[in-house]
Amino acid sequence: MIKVERLLINYKTLEMFKRFKEYGHQELSMLEDLQNKIVENNSESPFYGIYYGNNLIARMSLYEINKKYDYYFEPQQDYLTLWKLEVLPDYQGRGYGKRLVEFAKEFRLPIKTNPRINSHGFWEKMGFQKAHYEMERDLGENPLIWLPEGVQEKEIIK
Repeated sequence: MIKVERLLINYKTLEMFKRFKEYGHQELSMLEDLQNKIVENNSESPFYGIYYGNNLIARMSLYEINKKYDYYFEPQQDYLTLWKLEVLPDYQGRGYGKRLVEFAKEFRLPIKTNPRINSHGFWEKMGFQKAHYEMERDLGENPLIWLPEGVQEKEIIK
């Protein structure tokens, strides 16, 4: 069984993040927080990952969004936004990305993600569907959504 664990916000984790293509502003702001001594080993990290030995080989971020900002699901409810799902190239195709998504589904909340180019096939296999595009809500993004049992996509009223 592949173990998914919440990643601690510390210098070691941030150093490992540099190996991922999607390294960017989010991690840099955490680095600034660490340098300002605001955050160290914060257990409320939004990042989850899979280690192979001592190496972080796959990661994602999960943010719980309050239901008052839910414009996607019916009934209106808290949901997860899944970002930065990435598996290092040498470990791709071995089920690590799939395991991270399965872990997110275990929260039994609807999930929204904005997939990277050429990854739609993966998301479709994982049971995600294209959200009906709404210009004001989606702002040029093409979100995919996953609906747990009893939840449906919110109908867009024109």
